[in-house]
Order: sequence, then C-alpha cells, then structure tokens
Amino acid sequence: MSKIIYSNDQQFEQDVIQSEQPVLVDFYADWCPPCQMIAPMLDELAEDYAGRAKVVKINVDQNPELSARYGIRSIPTLITFKQGKPLQQTAGAMPKPQLASLIEKAL
Repeated sequence: MSKIIYSNDQQFEQDVIQSEQPVLVDFYADWCPPCQMIAPMLDELAEDYAGRAKVVKINVDQNPELSARYGIRSIPTLITFKQGKPLQQTAGAMPKPQLASLIEKAL
C-alpha cells in the first residue's frame, strides 16, 4: 500500500502546512507523461522516508486554487515544505537520487 497522501484544496492546510515533518509536494496531472514517469519513484521515496518526511500529491486539474497559489505553470512541479513554508521548487521529471535530495535538504 502506498504511503503517498493525495491532498486537495481543502486538506492542504492539514496535510502540508501543519505537518510536523518536511513534505515533498508533487503537483501533477493524470494525463502528464513526465508525472507518470516519476510516480513510482515518489512511491518508493514515500516508503523510504516514512516517519521522517511525507510525500503529498496534488492533482492540478482538480485543485486550481493551490496551483494558482503556488504559481504552477508546468508539471510535474515539486515543492518541498518545512514547518509550513516552501523551501525549494523545481519543475520537470528527474531521477530518484535528485528527488531524494529534495527531501534530504528539508530534513
């Protein structure tokens, strides 16, 4: 079972902003090939960092408020949050070690 949290406009505050753990947020869409490419790696990272960091996915098509709030222009866009504040934002697919380093920097 995946440890990834699927959040939305209503749950974002609780899932990400109020999280005591650092959070890697993936802004994605189901129709996006690069998003599909990194999805299995995000699943693995959610397992690898369980208890230390969270991986949260936001579907941009279903959550336009969040996409607008964080200026999402291309997907996938990944933002790391620590203590409710965005730390780093990157766009595009990347290899698992780069994804892991986003989490590592937030720990």
